[in-house]
Amino acid sequence: MELSDRVQKISESITLKLNAKAVQLASEGKKVYNLTAGQLPFRPMSSFVDLIRSESDFLKSFQYSPVAGFPELKKKVIDNFQETRGIDLEKATNGVEFDAVISNGGKHCLTNVFGALLNHGDEVLMFSPYWVSYPEMVKFCGANPVVVETSPFDVFIPSLEEFERKITDKTKIVVINSPNNPTGTHYRDDWMAAFAEVMVKYPNIAIISDEIYYQLYYYDPKPTYFYHHRPELLERTIIVDGISKTLASTGLRIGYTIAPKKLTKALNILQGQTTSGANSLVQRALSQFDFNQIPVFLEPIKKHLRTNAEILGEAFSDHKLGHVWYQPTSAFYYLIDFSQAPVIEKFKEQESKDDYSFEICEVLLSEHGIAMVPGVAFGSPNTARLSLVSEKEPFKEAVDILMKFLLSD
Repeated sequence: MELSDRVQKISESITLKLNAKAVQLASEGKKVYNLTAGQLPFRPMSSFVDLIRSESDFLKSFQYSPVAGFPELKKKVIDNFQETRGIDLEKATNGVEFDAVISNGGKHCLTNVFGALLNHGDEVLMFSPYWVSYPEMVKFCGANPVVVETSPFDVFIPSLEEFERKITDKTKIVVINSPNNPTGTHYRDDWMAAFAEVMVKYPNIAIISDEIYYQLYYYDPKPTYFYHHRPELLERTIIVDGISKTLASTGLRIGYTIAPKKLTKALNILQGQTTSGANSLVQRALSQFDFNQIPVFLEPIKKHLRTNAEILGEAFSDHKLGHVWYQPTSAFYYLIDFSQAPVIEKFKEQESKDDYSFEICEVLLSEHGIAMVPGVAFGSPNTARLSLVSEKEPFKEAVDILMKFLLSD
C-alpha cells in the first residue's frame, strides 16, 4: 500500500527513539543514565490517587464522557486558570465567552487546534528551540512552520525585530512555549510586554500559549504572559495546559484547551469525529480534586530540580566550562551547547557539516551510557537536551561522566 504524502512528511520522534534505545541497553544489563525523561519520577499526590480509586466504583466512570469533557471539570479548569494567572477572562475581553475542551493530553490539544485553524499554505511562527512536535503537526496540516532562531548567548530570548520581519500575509498562528521545553527557561516579563505590543498590530494572527509547565518554575520571578499586558489579546489566544507535568501524570493523558467559544465549538466537532472524549475515570476524579493542592505537591519537586540545576552549574564551573552554562529557571530541562566545548573538534575532524548533535548523542549513549536528546530535534543544532529529574546521586555521576566527555578532543 502507498502511504499518504502527509504522513511521509512527518519525522520520527528522536526523543522517543533515543529513550527506547536507552531502555533497551538498560534491559541488557548495561549501566545507563537516562537523561531523556520528559516526566517526573514522582508518584502523584495520594489525594488524587484516592479520588481515582473512589470514582472507579461508579458505572459512569467507565462510559463515554461528553466529547469536550465533563462540564464540572471544564468549569474547574477555567476557574483555576483565572486564579493562577490572575486574570478575569470576562472583564479582560469585554464579555467574550470562553470555554474549555478536555483532550487526551496536551499533544492532542495542539493537534486539534492546528487542525481547526490551519489551511494549506498557511504559516505558523515558532521560536527555536521549539518543542519537537510543533513543526511536524503544522506540516501534517499542510501548513508551513517558520522558525525564529534564538541563541544560548541571549539565554534563548527571541529578537522581536527578527520575529516581526518573518510575519507575512500567510502567517496564521504564533506559538509561544513558556516555560520552555527544551531550554528550561521562561521569557522575561519585559519581553512578554514587548511581544504583546507587536501582536496588537496584527489582529488576524492567533496565538497559541503552551503553558504546560506554568507551575514548574523553581526560581523567581514566576512566569507571566503577554495577555497580562494586553488583555484584549485573549480574544485570539488559545491556552494549552494539562496534568501531565504538574500532577506527575503523563500516562493519564489529560490535557485541556481554553479558548473563545467560537474555536472550542470547532474543537468539539473535530474531537467528536476523531477521538471522542478523554477518559472518564480521570476526568471524574479531577472534577472532585482540589487544584489548590498543586503548589504544595510541587514544593519538594522544585527543590529537587533546583538541587540538580546547582549540581550541573557547579560542574561546569569546576571543569572550566562556565561559558557553556546559563541559569535554568523552570520546567525540568537544560540545553547543552556542544559547539562551546572541546569535544566538538573531534567530530569536525571526521566530517564537515552544520550539525553533529545526533552523532554526539549516539556516542554518549553507546560508549558512556548517557542518554540525551539531540538538539537538532528542537531546531537547535550542536546541542542536546538533558533532563534534571533524575535522583541526586545518579545525576551527579552522569554529570561527572558528561563533563569529562565534553572536555575530550
